[in-house]
Parts: sequence; C-alpha cells; structure tokens
Amino acid sequence: MAQAPIQFDRASGALEGANLWERTAALALVTGSKISSHFSHMGYIACANLLRKTLPERNIAIRLNPDAVFEFPYGDGYWSKLLNRSYNYEDELELLFADSIDVDYTLLDCGANYGYWSVLVSSKPFGAHKAIAIEPSGQNYPKLANNARVNGGRFETMKCAIGAARGTARLSGTKHEAFSIAGDPSVGGEEVPVIALDDLIGDGKVAATGKYLIKLDVEGVEIEAIKGGVRLLQADSVIMCEEHGSDRSHAVSRFILEQTPLKLIVFDPRSNRMETVTELSILDRIKVSTHVGYNVFGTASAFWQDRIEAMNAKTARRMQ
Repeated sequence: MAQAPIQFDRASGALEGANLWERTAALALVTGSKISSHFSHMGYIACANLLRKTLPERNIAIRLNPDAVFEFPYGDGYWSKLLNRSYNYEDELELLFADSIDVDYTLLDCGANYGYWSVLVSSKPFGAHKAIAIEPSGQNYPKLANNARVNGGRFETMKCAIGAARGTARLSGTKHEAFSIAGDPSVGGEEVPVIALDDLIGDGKVAATGKYLIKLDVEGVEIEAIKGGVRLLQADSVIMCEEHGSDRSHAVSRFILEQTPLKLIVFDPRSNRMETVTELSILDRIKVSTHVGYNVFGTASAFWQDRIEAMNAKTARRMQ
C-alpha cells in the first residue's frame, strides 16, 4: 500500500508527515530554488531529480490555498520549486486568473501535465471556475486524474493531445513537463488521440458562445492548435501560449500577429503591464533566458481586451 502523501502548506510553511531525511531534502530543495532563482532556475531540475533518487517513492500534497491541493511525486524537479514559498509559477498567468475571479469563464487547460492551473482556477479563491484539463501522456494522466480526485472531482479531465485536426499522433520525450507530439514519430513513444480545439464545440464539451481562457502548453504544437481553434477563438476567448526563450524567431507570436485576427499581448516586466504587441522586437528584450518559457496572449475579444486594459489601470493606480 502506498504511503500517505507528505503535506506542505504554502501559506504557513508547515511540513507534515515527513521523516528526518525527507525534511532535510525539503530544505535542500528550497535552498536550491532560492539560489537558482537568480539565474532563472538553471540546473535546478537536474539537481532536484538527482536528489529524488535518494528519496522513497511517495507523493507530496501542496496546499496552494485553503481550497486547492496539488499532489506530485516528492522530489520532482519541475514542481518542487513550489516548496519555496517566495516562488511564483507563471505569475503572468496568475495575474489574469486572479483578475478574472468575477468572470463566468471556463479554463481549457491544454497540456495540463498534473493539473496545476485546473486545481487553482477551480478553487474558491480563484472563483471556482469550470475547468477541462487535457493531457495526452499515459505517464502524466494518472497524476492529473489524482489531482482532480483529491480536489473533489471538480474539474474534468481528458486524455488526448491538441492539434490542428482530429486523429492520432506519437507522443515522445524524456521529461514529463516536455512530452510532445511534434517530434520524429520513428523515435518511439506512445500513440495518443488528437483533437482540435473546435472539436470541443462539436463534441458538446463547450458552447461556441462562452467565455474561455485557453492555456496552450503543447510543446511545439501551439501553431497547429491555434489553426484547429478558429471557431473557439471567435468567441470571448484568450489563448495563453508558451514562447520558448531559445526561439529567437518568436515563431508562435509571429504566427498570432501575422496569420490570425487575434491581438498579441505580452506581460512586460519593465512597465508591469500587459502590452499589446505590434513589433516583435519587444520579445527580444523580454525573453532574457534561453531555457525557460514565456507566456504570450492572443485574443480577438473586445470583452477580454477591455478587462486587460482595466487590469493595467488598476496596476498603475497601485504603483502610484
């Protein structure tokens, strides 16, 4: 029988149910996150995954807020940064989610991994929104389904990939946070079903007229996913895509800007605002680290554009 998960509360810092070695490891994981945060956490994942090999196989359940628990294998290199209470995961996304608590929207969490955003957005402090978490990996999906279960089954899960059209693809990769259907099909991996965003409308999962925040963390298939979401992107929706820091051509942003009717928006740390992008050179300045992802936003919705402008105005008032 599996051991009960270690419990960690991000608000209080309380760590419960851990033995002495697991407590020592937690201290090492936090210290490593704090030190490596000065250079975009370079090397952290590799070091944490080495440490993980010395730990017994069990989960840690992190309380993100009073109504959100996120479980993952203890020592996981990607998610253990959450033990560092000063670390914010993708804070430009959290900015929009926190500002949209009062909006009746559905989160489409594509490439959900273990379901972090679905757990958070469906929690009461974030507005208890409907969420559909979509994850193709046979390795990741049980962990995603477990996070839906430990949070009362309040968000839906789907085991498939997102692409330009319905079909199948081969999913491959060595890191759970970077599995992709964009690789060479001959290198193995697992065969997974693929759907287009617009199939969610056709299959009755979502309405064509709703409000949506669509997170596309689909590891190199973002452009294909956007192509498959023409109807959905005509609704009151925002897509949130990862631009990899190493891509100096800014391919995803370039496609949104030049090939779609969507306005391209990016969070600029210099102005602390969501800026509408008309010239891609702004990304040369924002994408300072080559080994991390940066989220860009695309929307054709007047509703969401007005919300983002109002959010900028609130930020400006706070800074005065």
